[in-house]
Amino acid sequence: MKTVLVHDWLINEGGAEKVLEAILELFPSPIYTLLYAKQLMQRAPFHAYDVRSSFLQKIPLATRHHRMLLPLFPKAIKALDVSGADLVISSSHAVAKGVHIEEGQKHICYCHTPMRYLWDLEELYLHAFPAWQKKYLRKLFRHLRKWDVQTANNVNLFLANSAYVAKRIFKHYGKEATVVYPPVDTEAFFISPQKESYFITHARLVSYKRIDLLVEAFSFMPDKRLLIIGEGPEGKRLKKLATKNVEFLGFQPQERLAELLSKARAYLFCAEEDFGIGVVEAQSSGLPVIALGKGGALETIQKGLSGVFFQDATLSSFMETLHLFEEKEPYFDPFAIRTWSLQFSKERFLMQFSRVVSEFLNSL
Repeated sequence: MKTVLVHDWLINEGGAEKVLEAILELFPSPIYTLLYAKQLMQRAPFHAYDVRSSFLQKIPLATRHHRMLLPLFPKAIKALDVSGADLVISSSHAVAKGVHIEEGQKHICYCHTPMRYLWDLEELYLHAFPAWQKKYLRKLFRHLRKWDVQTANNVNLFLANSAYVAKRIFKHYGKEATVVYPPVDTEAFFISPQKESYFITHARLVSYKRIDLLVEAFSFMPDKRLLIIGEGPEGKRLKKLATKNVEFLGFQPQERLAELLSKARAYLFCAEEDFGIGVVEAQSSGLPVIALGKGGALETIQKGLSGVFFQDATLSSFMETLHLFEEKEPYFDPFAIRTWSLQFSKERFLMQFSRVVSEFLNSL
């Protein structure tokens, strides 16, 4: 079968792009996407493939300000011509699943999440906008939600990156989904015999990751040290709020990230995330995780064995759980934690994804 892949956009390297890389190993195919910033994707292998972008690529500075083009996303994704393919595999956290499918084509969607800013985080997303813009955006979001539901009918098989996302797919689209956990390069991480006294987190610095909660908490704990790895639009604001015991290290290559994780006391995670590849990377380093007890973390962390949960994204809840962790810290076994993390390996993803797709195609 002639196969093509569809991905929302290729303008930064995150968890969704790691999934796309793995799918390409199984189905080396042309990639259709809204936008492709080749200069920003140097570490990823996509330059070795036939990447075809939408008409949005012609708009000046589109790859830097892609969020402003949201009203055009449905039209742009529909305009991508995948008519020559027998099988379309979309990797979608926004609009990729809305690609136009013709009669006779089969469409498998690996859904990282139904669009969060449409369904779950609308008020958080709109918080920074003035009132007149909020009114326009709420109207736009209503239109996009209707479109999002309609395009779900063009998908023959939904794959979800967690049971949490599978439930949201059913809630918003009324579609069943098969869970295939995303690939984590567990072999790139290791346990270090040398430990240091810092806590650590790594994430894109955006509001829903709730890095601000960690920054605030450590302002009340000057004797404790926090390392924050990652970049993003919230970076400047967070740095202004931070005290001297909080260090922002920006982007770090994987080798350095692995080293820093291996020497930390624990990994901190405050987001209600769909899966959370960073959480698994930390556990692959033998780190216990202190995490918000919601979302994909409930599937990737085994309470008591590999981490502890705080129930609410509040300062008091987090700090209470941090103190509880310190009491239990000596009982966490880094080798048991790493063993737990291996069930989310890249090898497991490749086998499961291949099996599920083969079973679907054989059932036709």
